[in-house]
Amino acid sequence: MKSQANQAKRIALVAHDKKKRDLVDWAYYNRELLSKHQLVATGTTGTLLEERLDVPVKKLLSGPLGGDQQLGAMIAEGKIDVIVFFWDPLESHAHDSDVKALIRLAVAWNIIIACNRTTADFILTSPLLESNYNIMEPDFSMYENRMLKQ
Repeated sequence: MKSQANQAKRIALVAHDKKKRDLVDWAYYNRELLSKHQLVATGTTGTLLEERLDVPVKKLLSGPLGGDQQLGAMIAEGKIDVIVFFWDPLESHAHDSDVKALIRLAVAWNIIIACNRTTADFILTSPLLESNYNIMEPDFSMYENRMLKQ
């Protein structure tokens, strides 16, 4: 099965507290390109981005208060094309299980995900970002059938 990622991508921007400034600075540097896409962000990150970039950002709840799960639902519903998640690998977080679930969903649904600035830079400079692209969605029917038999 294929889904279509259109020219204007739906890009989720997420950052842990100690990485918010890095993400906002990165987004500001790339504001012209990002402004061509639909931006989604969790909690405070969304407010910071909207103020700094002067572009609309769909704001979800704060990550620990359900924003990570809202974003996960959007992935499962095919409403996100790219995730840029500047997470802090050196800090323990109360919602680590939510973060792990979010990354698992991105991988399971074949969603583009960057967890650091270098990867985010490569994604933004890819010629595929501004073109239509057929994302190969995995076939989960064998898992669904197995669950029905239990």
